[in-house]
Amino acid sequence: MAKSDEPKGWGPVPEPPPELFYAPPGEPLDDARRTAILDWTVNQYVVLGWRVESRSPTQAVLVRGGNVNHLLHAILTIFTCLLWGVVWIVLAMANKIERVALTVDPLGNVQTVHGPG
Repeated sequence: MAKSDEPKGWGPVPEPPPELFYAPPGEPLDDARRTAILDWTVNQYVVLGWRVESRSPTQAVLVRGGNVNHLLHAILTIFTCLLWGVVWIVLAMANKIERVALTVDPLGNVQTVHGPG
């Protein structure tokens, strides 16, 4: 993974997959090895707090962050005489969703594309 492709967030930077995932240089990988490389990479992101949104044998879309439950916060704000509204505003403004698509090419390289939130 190039420095610009590294996930931002908590914990250590993901390590590269073990060498047994790779075929000799220049030869394409079989589907089982490509899937194993993707599984290993997805696990590294999950450790950093990402969730799997969709998955195929050679591609995965991961997401971090989430939606604010506005109905719950509205009810809490009403029952606390508007005091909870401060918390609700902070959560709504700080909330952001990040997406990343991981694809394994036939040579076993993991391509990372950061998508819209």
